[in-house]
Amino acid sequence: MSGLLARGAISADTGLPAFTCAAHVKHNTGMTESDTSETGAPAATQEETGTLVFEQPLNERMRTFLRLDFLYSQALYYNEIASQWGSRAAVGSLIDILAIITRGDVRSDVLKELERHLSTLNEFQSRPGVDPERLRTLLNNLERLRGELMNAGSAFLQPLRDSEFLNAIKHRSAIPGGTCEFDLPDYYYWLAQSDEPRIRTFNQWLGMLRPLCDAISELLWLTRQNGRTREEKAAGGLFNITFDRDTPFQLLRISLPTSAGMYPEISGSHYRCSVRFLRWNGLATRPTQMDADVPFILSCCA
Repeated sequence: MSGLLARGAISADTGLPAFTCAAHVKHNTGMTESDTSETGAPAATQEETGTLVFEQPLNERMRTFLRLDFLYSQALYYNEIASQWGSRAAVGSLIDILAIITRGDVRSDVLKELERHLSTLNEFQSRPGVDPERLRTLLNNLERLRGELMNAGSAFLQPLRDSEFLNAIKHRSAIPGGTCEFDLPDYYYWLAQSDEPRIRTFNQWLGMLRPLCDAISELLWLTRQNGRTREEKAAGGLFNITFDRDTPFQLLRISLPTSAGMYPEISGSHYRCSVRFLRWNGLATRPTQMDADVPFILSCCA
């Protein structure tokens, strides 16, 4: 965490800046903010940096957070397309989000993680070498997100759960092609409306999810930036990792050049992981394990 707060901090593992030694990680932006960095320049994408980052959650909470963040981003993307097919895809993402949230108390998990990060960051206020302005910005942001989520209440998604319109789509979505116009004529009628009222309605639905999903995005950003990053080499395409039990890592990140023509297959838990690097041979041919040594960048994030 100290590398995230210090000016010009250097990673003890790699000698690289601790805040940027892996691929660029974009800071969380609100639902209505543009995809730009703090300086106003567009955030670098994986394609622009020439790096692919593969992530592996190491516990069930992190797995849930990653899935919700993925679905929320997908819903935002398709809603902005402003077409009937875009709205169909956006509604599908929304229904998937609701399905995940109803399986557990995600709101409580998010609040616990916000409290944990606030407690950790508060400990840095009296430490030397910490950028006080940056620390205060992080604390204020976490406190704001915690306040918004608490003010939303435990029943903040009840209107979505009680919606007969969304429930009908949910039930029919379990059937292949079950949301055709002859299955759901009211859904077909809504999709046929002009773009503006349809997008406005969907934004209202997303607005109910925003306190939760924006908090998750911020937690993921903090987790990724707090990663311990180092250069590694997989001998013969295989690499095993054993984690220190005193450091509960939540996320594993592996960075490879986009041009490497390979990808990692990761399995394991918060105790140990094994990584197998596979050569991409196209869609018509099975991938094969790399037989040469594979250099890569490993980040273990707590």
